Amino acid sequence: MALRTLLTFPDPVNEKAARTVAAGVVVLSAAAIAARQPWLLVVLAAGFWARVLTGPTLSPLGRLATSVIAPVLGEPKLVPGAPKRFAQGIGTAFSTAAVLLWFGAGAHVPALAVTGALACAAFLEAALGLCLGCKIFGALMRAGIIPASVCEACADLSLRHPELRPESART
Repeated sequence: MALRTLLTFPDPVNEKAARTVAAGVVVLSAAAIAARQPWLLVVLAAGFWARVLTGPTLSPLGRLATSVIAPVLGEPKLVPGAPKRFAQGIGTAFSTAAVLLWFGAGAHVPALAVTGALACAAFLEAALGLCLGCKIFGALMRAGIIPASVCEACADLSLRHPELRPESART
């Protein structure tokens, strides 16, 4: 598999798979906090790095979600990939920060607090379909910080929702 092919993120993304991954992040984060097992922080960070770089390709949790669990949940609900990758990037930053705090600074309580914040965001995604990273991505697009060309489907909702197109453009 060519490196360029390997380092791709799916677009669109099945939201059911994304929510399944978020549920896995909640479980892993909660286990790391409850058991105070720092090696679980490393597993959490490695999973985020794998997903942000390759989507589900190198992530065991991503593979399980996309290949096994999401298909059982019925028809896919497709959403743009760019906001989901951005959200994975935020998860990468938080989980990596937790690892660095624990192992680099010996700051165990702050590492667990960062992991707790990550777990809260993942819970919102898993349970309610509220992706905080996607909301931040949208706000950055509206502010002009992320150009519309990064996610045309995000910039023009009528591409995903034909009912939003002007009557003259619906033909």
